[in-house]
Amino acid sequence: MSSAAAEHRRLARLRARLRGRVRARLRGRVRGRLHGWRLRAKLLLATLGLLTLTCLTIGVLSHAVMNVFLVQQLDETLLEASERAVNFPLPPGGTPPSDSADTDERPDPLDAPGQGGPGLLDVRFYGNSAFSNGVTLEDGTRQPLSADDVGVLASIPADQVPVSVDLSFGDYRVVAQTQPQTGTVVVSGVPLAATNNTLLWLGVTIAAVSLLGLALTAVLGYLIIRRSLRPLEEVAAVATNVSRLPLEAGDVALAERVPESLVHSGTEVGSVGQAFNKMLDNVARALQVRQRSETQIRQFVADASHELRTPLTSIRGYTEMVRLTEHLSPEGIQSLGRVEAESRRMTGLVEDLLLLARLDEGREKVHTEVDLTRLVMETVSDAQVAARDHHWRIQLPDEPVTGVGDPGQLRQVLINLVTNAHVHTAPGTTVEVSLGVASDGKGGSDAVLRVADDGAGIPPDFQDRIFSRFARRDASRSDRTGSSGLGLAIVDAIVSAHHGTISLESVPGDTVFTVRLPQGQPDG
Repeated sequence: MSSAAAEHRRLARLRARLRGRVRARLRGRVRGRLHGWRLRAKLLLATLGLLTLTCLTIGVLSHAVMNVFLVQQLDETLLEASERAVNFPLPPGGTPPSDSADTDERPDPLDAPGQGGPGLLDVRFYGNSAFSNGVTLEDGTRQPLSADDVGVLASIPADQVPVSVDLSFGDYRVVAQTQPQTGTVVVSGVPLAATNNTLLWLGVTIAAVSLLGLALTAVLGYLIIRRSLRPLEEVAAVATNVSRLPLEAGDVALAERVPESLVHSGTEVGSVGQAFNKMLDNVARALQVRQRSETQIRQFVADASHELRTPLTSIRGYTEMVRLTEHLSPEGIQSLGRVEAESRRMTGLVEDLLLLARLDEGREKVHTEVDLTRLVMETVSDAQVAARDHHWRIQLPDEPVTGVGDPGQLRQVLINLVTNAHVHTAPGTTVEVSLGVASDGKGGSDAVLRVADDGAGIPPDFQDRIFSRFARRDASRSDRTGSSGLGLAIVDAIVSAHHGTISLESVPGDTVFTVRLPQGQPDG
């Protein structure tokens, strides 16, 4: 017995837990669906829901109050009819006739004054016998009750309390009371058809008025809510326009503001607009400070790089002169070689910094027609000589591919990408350089350059910042290869200056840099 009870309790707990999970899941789905709705839809739905609840409450209360009122009126009529039937005079002798007596001698309650209305019924019971029963029809004739109806009426207690019964010919309100002189029970009844019809039409009327009210509320509420939320939509439009501005770099003019007509501290939307304008003012000031700081840094880098070119050139010149004029020991020659190598490395870094500074300043570039096919062939040929331990492939279309831009800068893009491919991959890696033409989706065409390799790939966490300046995956590799972390940053800056795009896709065994440059006629 105890094990059965324990199993029953366990099953009850499991059922309760399952019901709780189902309810929680349903609530979560409802919240999830409502969470994605627009504010105007939520407000309109809430308004219609409250109005529907109000209409239902009014309808139920009105129906209940009207039902009580009509039944009370009917009960008054019924009790009056019952009194007339009870007080209807009996034959001489004061006792009801027996069942064997002549029917004409029996007193009929329906013959009492005021008892001839359509639908009224009366039945007189003496003991278990019923006599003088019937209901008045619309044409004034009298119809006897069926045995089933008489049986239903015989069960009514003679307490003078009206009750509702369902008879074969309709719903009735009946009351039973005893005639003191004879001890007979007189049951009187009036039909509920008129009351039911009145309640039915009341319900139909309330429903029709409620539906009409809901429809009008839906239309007018939508218009009112939409008009009320229009200022909020304008604030959202300003925020959307600001989100599309290129704020990451350059001198940004943040002129977007919420119109003054919508900025009122006394309204909710006005408060949002006012706060949003203050936020934009703060962001604009921060962007101005950032721009000044970037300008100062760029100017410093440009000035420092320019000033460093002269001493670096002098160092290289003096080291070359020392090599030619002085007799050095093997250790001295090795040290002098290190000085030359580092001076060349420093010179390359300075040149890269100067190039980035010029690109940042937006100096006027040389726009001529460039044979990209020739640039690819020359760059790959040079790379084959510099990196013999790599396998090189080249894919070119049958027709030459041209572009518009600065030839020197576009050559720098190719050199940096190809150099990056063989410097940062292991010997034996295959590097493939391809060139083609593709539609730009705007009725024009783009020159598409791809540099791919089957090396180890680039880690996903480094791909997002690979085009940043001084970006290095690890210090040890950078020291080994002599990388400054500026090569891909220069590529990105040059491509952007030529209104092109560069993208990276990398997984182990397949790394692809894709450059798209717009094609067109050279300026001037």
